[in-house]
Order: sequence, then structure tokens, then C-alpha cells
Amino acid sequence: MTTTDAFVADCRARLAFDLLSHTWNPVLIWVLRDGPKRPGELRTRIGGISPKVLTETLRRLEFNGLVTRTAHPEAPPRVEYELTALGRTLLDPIGTLGAWAFEHGDEVMTAQSRATDRP
Repeated sequence: MTTTDAFVADCRARLAFDLLSHTWNPVLIWVLRDGPKRPGELRTRIGGISPKVLTETLRRLEFNGLVTRTAHPEAPPRVEYELTALGRTLLDPIGTLGAWAFEHGDEVMTAQSRATDRP
């Protein structure tokens, strides 16, 4: 059964919101849009993410079928991460959310500032 109530425990929309609510999930998905990347490349492109958090996020994305991990049998070992077809389906929603943030980010920050300035 399909429901539009995003807060019902078994609702598919809640699953999607959960995937996008993790801070680094949409960031990594967006960075991987141009093709496979090694962990070092990802850290450089993103900035501000620790190796531990990067690994946890990549594992979570892989667990959810959004990213594949390819280990190349070479010396030294080389690992790359790439979006799956399912992961690519999130690029449009993430792009739309990013466009909204670009357009309305100042308004949100102003509201936050007003809220923290209250006695």
C-alpha cells in the first residue's frame, strides 16, 4: 500500500528522508555523480570529513544499494566507490534540495540568527 503520510513508520517516504537526513549521505552521492572515486579523492573534494566518518558513510550507502565498492587487486591496494543506478536516482532530488538551499539559505540563516538572539 502506498501512503503519502511521510511520518508513518513503514512509509517509503520516511525511508528516503532517512537516507537524505544523514549529513554526509547526499554530499557523497553528489560528489560521486561524475564517476568512480578513491577515498582520498573523496576527502579532498569534500573537505571537513574525517576518514572514519567517510568510511562509515560509504558503508551505509553501500548497505542501502546506492554505492558499489570495487577493490582492485594491485600493489598497493586500490579501492574505488561508484554510484549504482539506484544511487543515481537521488541526484535530481539532491540537486533540487541544493537549489532550494542556495535560493533560501540566507532566509534560514536569518531566522536562526533571530532565534539565537532572543533573551
